[in-house]
Amino acid sequence: MPYATGHRDAVKGRIVQSARKLFNVHGFENVSISQIMAGAGLTHGGFYSYFKCKSDLYADALACFFTDPKWKNCWEGVEVDLTSTDVGSQVVRAYLSQQHFEDVANSCPMVALPTDVSRSGESARRAFEKIFEAMVRVLERSSVRNRQPKRMTAQAAAALCVGGMVVARAMLDRELADELRDSCMTVALQLGGWGKNRKVSGAKSKRGVSRESKTPRMPAPKQQSDHAISGKK
Repeated sequence: MPYATGHRDAVKGRIVQSARKLFNVHGFENVSISQIMAGAGLTHGGFYSYFKCKSDLYADALACFFTDPKWKNCWEGVEVDLTSTDVGSQVVRAYLSQQHFEDVANSCPMVALPTDVSRSGESARRAFEKIFEAMVRVLERSSVRNRQPKRMTAQAAAALCVGGMVVARAMLDRELADELRDSCMTVALQLGGWGKNRKVSGAKSKRGVSRESKTPRMPAPKQQSDHAISGKK
């Protein structure tokens, strides 16, 4: 009996999703095909009906919500509306949010896999560039023209988001990591001209570090906290 229409695409999507999570947590070299297929609920042999080797899967696993509309683009309590006129500020807050920081398995691959990409072949590096350029275009679209060209500020804001999260993840001291994310977020918002239009929430953690919640709340004027994003206008 033949499979239903769309079955093959659905199965391939499960493989890619499993690979993305495992690559994010363990790195490309430390994940086997058997582990990827087990995570997708499939057998090892079925892999070769979709990919020739693990490297062929890599570029697909690099996709994220900037390039793949079917990707789960929201961390818990965080939403980004890519059609919004305020999308730039939403992306910055989402990218540097506490939720993204803690959800390693569902990280944007630009944060989790840059070292792997730099050692990979041309197809993986082009996939990485495609994602970064897509992010820059999203930020550029809603940035406010200042003294610098909009593309220049969008590139800098994107680099602050990606690089800030990479460095924060590498730190042992959680308070320093949270402070770094806040600093990168503040500067990136200023670069894009979004600093005066902030929708944030302000519950406090036990360590005194601000945490996101699902209910938006306006903070005190000088508060620099993590942010729950409501991307719906």
